[in-house]
Amino acid sequence: MIQGIGIDIIELSRIEKALKRNPRFEERILTIAEREKAATKPQTRKIEFIAGRFAAKEAFVKAVGQKGISWKDIEILNQKDGKPIMTGPTSGIIHVSISHSQAYATAQVIIEG
Repeated sequence: MIQGIGIDIIELSRIEKALKRNPRFEERILTIAEREKAATKPQTRKIEFIAGRFAAKEAFVKAVGQKGISWKDIEILNQKDGKPIMTGPTSGIIHVSISHSQAYATAQVIIEG
């Protein structure tokens, strides 16, 4: 049974501006493991990566339907085949999809339980 569905979209330019304005933005949004993965990416791809994680974490909060969740309570890593795997404060099974284009990143989260 589906417990919650969340979706989010963000402009890549907003993430790029946030990173320029606040050098700690990345540290605030991403876990240590996510930051290590982001550090391996060229700058353009890094912005897409951070924006995708941002959108996925926003979608998770919408799917769970509760406030007070920290950015770092949610982590998105990848399987060897590239599939994103999300962990966060829920007892349900989390399904996540992340995509991006030249201008946007989007994510959808379904929580099943």
